[in-house]
Amino acid sequence: MNKTDKKLSVVVSVYNEEAALDKFYDAIKPIVNECAPDHEILFVNDGSTDASMDVLKNIAGKDGRVRVIKFSRNFGHEAAMLGGIDEASGDYIVCMDADLQHPVDCLPVMVDQFENGCEVISMVRTKNRDVSAAKNAASTTFYHVLNTMSTNKVEKNASDFFGISDRVADILRTNYRERVRFIRGYVQNVGFKKAVIEYEAGMRVAGKSKYSFTGLVKMSMDTIMCFSDAPLKVGIYIGIVALLLGVIMTIYTVITWIKVGAPSGYATIVVLLCFMFGAVFIILGIMGEYMSVLFTEVKGRPIYIIEETVN
Repeated sequence: MNKTDKKLSVVVSVYNEEAALDKFYDAIKPIVNECAPDHEILFVNDGSTDASMDVLKNIAGKDGRVRVIKFSRNFGHEAAMLGGIDEASGDYIVCMDADLQHPVDCLPVMVDQFENGCEVISMVRTKNRDVSAAKNAASTTFYHVLNTMSTNKVEKNASDFFGISDRVADILRTNYRERVRFIRGYVQNVGFKKAVIEYEAGMRVAGKSKYSFTGLVKMSMDTIMCFSDAPLKVGIYIGIVALLLGVIMTIYTVITWIKVGAPSGYATIVVLLCFMFGAVFIILGIMGEYMSVLFTEVKGRPIYIIEETVN
């Protein structure tokens, strides 16, 4: 295991993880001591409603290298990661979760990549035994759709476990301040020398996933809105299809009129009306989603609010 004389900041997002925090700290502390003697572990308590803050204060009381940031309420996982990056003081910064699904054993490998000049380290999950096959399939589909619709490509199955240099962190602090954001996508598209490391997600040591199905759907939609304007062009494609259908129906009607007389056309009219009204409402819904993102950005409200800090 190689050591670095640079400072390593480990940013850990926390939301109702009281049962996992001591286990996480016990697992990560000897590893960061070995690979980065100059380090800090920065826990971001994202409005936990359990005893997570008490556990974090206890850990910070015993270890001066542990820093704790408490948000005034739950602002979401993305905001917690960004808040940790904003406050991190290390030359190298690693973001990960506290449930040990992001293996702490990967840290020395990440440090080696930093020492080799990489400024972005993307951790790609090869397997996640803690979620269902349906959820894994949905994740794969999401990345496929995103990369199809966007010119900015994202590594398939990339996670919120990643590493960045202080230079990349400064870019996120100053230039990527959207209220609706997808940090793992931003990190992969800022440029600079990049490394991709594969890992197998471990079993969650305690608690359960904080992402509901509806939450994942919303995050997926927000991400597509942030990275692609392709949905706005759906109206053009549907219009072309409708025009072609109209031409076909016109030709069919004329031929039928010549052969057997004027057709009743009742069923055809009903089908076309349903199709067109469905298309119109889909387009309006897409426009509404983009307007919602714009409305959130225009308001310019804080991404997060810090209530308390420790160390």
